[in-house]
Amino acid sequence: MSSLPPPSDAPFTTLSAFRAALAHAPGPNGPAEARARARNGVLTKPPGALGRLEDLAIWVASWQGTETPRLDAPQVVIFAGNHGVTARGISAFPAEVTAQMVANFEAGGAAINQLSQAFGAQMTVQALDLDRPTADFTQGPAMTEAEVVAALATGWQAVDPTAHVLVAGEMGIGNTTVAAALCAALYGGDAEGWVGRGTGVDDAGLARKADAVRAALAVNAGALGDPLEVLRCLGGRELAAMAGAIARARGEGIPVILDGFICCAAAACLAEAVPGALDHAVAGHLSAEGGHEALLARLDKTPLLSLGLRLGEGSGAALALGILQGAVACHSGMATFAEAGVSDG
Repeated sequence: MSSLPPPSDAPFTTLSAFRAALAHAPGPNGPAEARARARNGVLTKPPGALGRLEDLAIWVASWQGTETPRLDAPQVVIFAGNHGVTARGISAFPAEVTAQMVANFEAGGAAINQLSQAFGAQMTVQALDLDRPTADFTQGPAMTEAEVVAALATGWQAVDPTAHVLVAGEMGIGNTTVAAALCAALYGGDAEGWVGRGTGVDDAGLARKADAVRAALAVNAGALGDPLEVLRCLGGRELAAMAGAIARARGEGIPVILDGFICCAAAACLAEAVPGALDHAVAGHLSAEGGHEALLARLDKTPLLSLGLRLGEGSGAALALGILQGAVACHSGMATFAEAGVSDG
């Protein structure tokens, strides 16, 4: 999508309007949560025997507004963008790989294609101005307000309102550096504490990443008091699109499974802009990227999986779909003691 103003059906045309849409999104359905909790208490199992699966199923029920939720219509959306800062040698791969991987997604050849198919998810890919990278954020803001709003709108409009759960993934050479800059701006700390090896940079590349983050924070210091301005100045189109999709899901009552470091950094801009903005989201996994564990702690999210993944693409979140589907299947499909004619003690 180009950086023209968002289409007329987007509910916002400015960052302030986006913030308002996020702030006015509905919360979970309390009565449905209570009914789901009551149902969980009379299913044919000892109390608490399914551990965290029970809490997850009740959480899904609260957002879907029903005591017997379903997760047979998952949606996976991959957003792709390019970054001007890659010219500074902060990635092991050239920026051209972003477009090449988009073609691979479209051909069905990537890991996320296989995981989406395995868990019955509808998968789509949205490429955002790959021929026009964001500005180098070590020299000034990565995006204008019109550009970041357009990217937010792309994510917003990519969500299927009938989906039962959403996974937002990304592809963008250089975007682990971008995610590290977002985290450093939102939460402080040394650049070295947030940068990681991403696609496999050597020690010199890691140092260049930290230098880029420090330079970005310094040159954009005047705009970093507002989390949405942080997204504009230090983010990228694919990260903004993920944020837009996650925000839209909140408004539609669709639970979200967050992916790794990059997705969570984008989501953190929402969490810091509006308290509770990620109440409808669960962390799919703990990635191997250095700053992800600290970021999850800041977001107060306990990951469902920890498998040493660092691929991105939404892959860890898509794999966690199976956990969430299992939780919901047990909750909605199990018989109650009364239905099964089993004594509940």
